Amino acid sequence: MTTTTTTHIAPELTGEYSLDPAHSRVGFVARHAMVTKVRGSFNEVSGTGYFDAADPSRSKLEVVIEAASIDTRNGDRDAHLRSNEFFDMETYPQIRFVSTAVEAVDETTFRVPGDLTIKGVTKPVTIDFEYTGAAVDPFGNQRIGLEGSVTVNRKDWGVSWNAPLEAGGVLVGEKVVLEFEVSAIKNPS
Repeated sequence: MTTTTTTHIAPELTGEYSLDPAHSRVGFVARHAMVTKVRGSFNEVSGTGYFDAADPSRSKLEVVIEAASIDTRNGDRDAHLRSNEFFDMETYPQIRFVSTAVEAVDETTFRVPGDLTIKGVTKPVTIDFEYTGAAVDPFGNQRIGLEGSVTVNRKDWGVSWNAPLEAGGVLVGEKVVLEFEVSAIKNPS
């Protein structure tokens, strides 16, 4: 038996959207030395999507991340992450997420399964996005906001470099939380 969840999102929000990179963030959190977390983000992201307020299952999303734009606020660490020991960004310059479905979970939450490609490896992931609101900005642009996250094991995508610690454990945790904070602008009809 399938159930349909309705949203209370205004029908006029239905349409094609482009991610606003100046007001969006794609970030990550990983455990370092087993004792703390390192946070970072990608400074160059783009994306497109279609949002159907009446029938969310007709919606779609694609996010493209320029891998070399990685920023952890530490130049040496960023250079190491760009190397072939981690992301091999010269060979694989982009990280990509493409939705394969969209399901309304409740009035403001959308479950978005899709394909995540890192280092030429594509694996399915599911991200729950929360609709955070809509507004018309001072320039007349209709905007919507979405936030979501997913925890992945970086080794599943061939990002497996590590170093053992003297006291036990490893330098970099396998689990990484990917964070998406998206402001999207509705394209003119």
